Amino acid sequence: MKIFQLAEECICCGCSEIASSPAVLMPFVAKRVFGHDPLEIKADWGFRDLKPGLAHTLCHSLQCQECGALFLDYRFTDKQMAALYHNYMDEAYTRQRDHYEPGYAATTAQHYTFRQSYIADVEAWLAPRLPLQPAVLDWGGGSGMNAPFLGRSRLLHVHDISNVEVVAGADRISSEVLGGEAYDLVVCNQVLEHVPFPDRLIDLIRPALGAETLLYLGVPHEALMRAHPGSLDLATLKRHWHEHINFYTEPSMRRLLERVGLEVVDVHYVPTLKGVVLGMLAKLP
Repeated sequence: MKIFQLAEECICCGCSEIASSPAVLMPFVAKRVFGHDPLEIKADWGFRDLKPGLAHTLCHSLQCQECGALFLDYRFTDKQMAALYHNYMDEAYTRQRDHYEPGYAATTAQHYTFRQSYIADVEAWLAPRLPLQPAVLDWGGGSGMNAPFLGRSRLLHVHDISNVEVVAGADRISSEVLGGEAYDLVVCNQVLEHVPFPDRLIDLIRPALGAETLLYLGVPHEALMRAHPGSLDLATLKRHWHEHINFYTEPSMRRLLERVGLEVVDVHYVPTLKGVVLGMLAKLP
């Protein structure tokens, strides 16, 4: 039985020159993925070499010395990913996460209850390249609440590993039916930072891409990457990992798309309430 995988090369460009530094996997993720809880080491246990305190699940921060991608060494299995995102953002998920991260329900969770304002900027950037009422597939879009052109598209399909109910105007589809519809736009927004093998995910999306289809990939331009542009010494600064297991740079995204045989059309940075999204527009060559 495969428990987990450890990254041996860059998740974007495949380079094997990787810098590594110890880090901590945050308790909520460790619980959902591995079933681990923090362990309190007590003085009366009589350990000779371990000091009293909380023991957490250890991991490593890795950074590619070629393209700059920064990522967690653990590459979760399909089963672990399903456990981590089971009923994503529903009441049980939020309650469990609030247990490990007190205040989450009253603060961060509220951010996901409404359509994000930055989506309008993404739509304005994409619109000149698309029909007035495009056919859209939102891959990994959850309920579809943040799908570009919601309410303005000819059709909106959503594919997601969670089982949350989709919003009005959207239809959930399975990966088995991809290729049966000619999409103008395929969106994969705020997804690649979560997945263990982004190249494999893009390969899964490929059957939905026609000769004229545009693929929009949006990832957080994380604060750590913005604070140290171009740095290849970030592994020691990334001391913990949560659900975002991949931090991207523009060069790493370009190398990823090159690796999977797609052509970059344009790049777009847009501010959000919580940071910045790096958007890459690509298509089949």
